[in-house]
Amino acid sequence: MTSIAVGVRFHTGGKIYHFDAANFPAVKKNDFVIVDTSRGQQLGQVALTLGPKEITKDQNWKPIIRKATPRDLVLRQVWEEKEEEALATCHEKAKGLVPSKIKFVSAEYSLNGEKLVFLYDYEGNEDPDLGKLIRAIEKVYPDTEVTMRRIGPRDAAKIIGGMGVCGKEIRCCTEFMTNFQSISIKKAKIQGVSLVPSEITGMCGRLRCCLNHEHELYVEAQKRLPKRGKRVVTPQGEGKVVRLSPLQGTVMVNLGEAGYQEFSWDEIKQIKKK
Repeated sequence: MTSIAVGVRFHTGGKIYHFDAANFPAVKKNDFVIVDTSRGQQLGQVALTLGPKEITKDQNWKPIIRKATPRDLVLRQVWEEKEEEALATCHEKAKGLVPSKIKFVSAEYSLNGEKLVFLYDYEGNEDPDLGKLIRAIEKVYPDTEVTMRRIGPRDAAKIIGGMGVCGKEIRCCTEFMTNFQSISIKKAKIQGVSLVPSEITGMCGRLRCCLNHEHELYVEAQKRLPKRGKRVVTPQGEGKVVRLSPLQGTVMVNLGEAGYQEFSWDEIKQIKKK
């Protein structure tokens, strides 16, 4: 398929940004390209391609500058190594100059090394004054334009990576999530999750993203189950629903003297009010 636009990622599992590929119609998925961004020219990998029928309206997307060369790939690796050094320098210079609650999580060079952006997370309401820190870092890198960019706690957790609170070796946000949607405590209640903060928050300190991932499954499953507190008839007699397991399709019923027993949804019948 001839591409007239492409979606480009700059990091594994990162957000996809669209660019005009009209001048490079042969570009395909997994190709590396050079594009212009707010942080200077960057090397990215094509994650998807779009043909004429897939674009419904005119878009003001920036064009691809060119396809990446082997030299570009090597240069990107060189800057990645220098980014670790730059981040360590930032941590060292930040001591005593900025609030300790500021968390610097990443340093990113542009492809030509002329720009260096530090990404940080801060829980305060107002943007902190980082002027002194920027000037201190510019003394170390006098030929580089240094800037700071604030990101949210979920974005910071995605960049840092590591194990999820559920025990998953790679956090969902790092492995495959490209956008973060709002999450309400209502979703935790629908799923019957404990509302103790340590049980429903992720490593970012926010409500776990898996509450969103599994929400629709619970909503659909609950449509065929009775609500808690409802009276039902079971093979063992009449009782009251005390707990739902929507994904398993079962309910726990209090049968009075017979105790608590679990039944599948097709074994019970709701008692309609007269």
